[in-house]
Amino acid sequence: MYTFTNQFISSQNNMEFLKASMMGPNAMRVAEELASCLNVNENMRILDLGCGCGLSTLLLTQKYGAKVFAADLWISPTENYERFKSIGIDDKAVPISVDATKGLPFANGYFDLLFTVDAYHYFGDTAEMLPSLIPFVKKGGYIAVAIPGLKYEFGKNVPDDMEPFWNSEMERTLHSLDWWKDLWKRAEGIEMVDSREMACCRQAWEEWLTGSHPIVAEDIKMMEAEGGKYFNLVQLIAKVI
Repeated sequence: MYTFTNQFISSQNNMEFLKASMMGPNAMRVAEELASCLNVNENMRILDLGCGCGLSTLLLTQKYGAKVFAADLWISPTENYERFKSIGIDDKAVPISVDATKGLPFANGYFDLLFTVDAYHYFGDTAEMLPSLIPFVKKGGYIAVAIPGLKYEFGKNVPDDMEPFWNSEMERTLHSLDWWKDLWKRAEGIEMVDSREMACCRQAWEEWLTGSHPIVAEDIKMMEAEGGKYFNLVQLIAKVI
């Protein structure tokens, strides 16, 4: 399934690029599994929302040849443009600064696919967010999300081994597959076509822990304590109707 990702990181230079670009569980690997459940092709216009440093954008442009608008709040368009030039995807990837909570600067029905990896949980945890995004995807298009999640809701019963790492942001953003399904079912104008725990969870996390981001050191301790007991990756795909 992960042919592109495995081939990409077989090069030492590419592996160093990956380590420098990851901002969470390996977004390229997660994007490849998510995209494998969709009919992505070179004729598509895709919004990669919360693209970070563009690992998901790279996958969508290089594996599928799609035109991608790489939108992020935390990483500047100039920084991503320079990165995209360095890997030869600047002709396919349009970097843009976007705060999804304040509305998107696009025409209604502009995208064939809204694609978001390792990001949606930061801004999509309200009942209002999904309905605000649906209009930007054409009828028959898709919204596809892959995010870190929990195997079950902790509520107020946070496991003892997770207590040292648990904070208000994790409490707000990390939820179970059923929690996300229930939230999405409230939205009108979509049909849920897929929801599952993702197979690449362990590998994507392990690759993240080799990265150079400052928070990796703390996450190594957290994942040692977690030991495969609590975390998963949640995949949600809906068709716009």
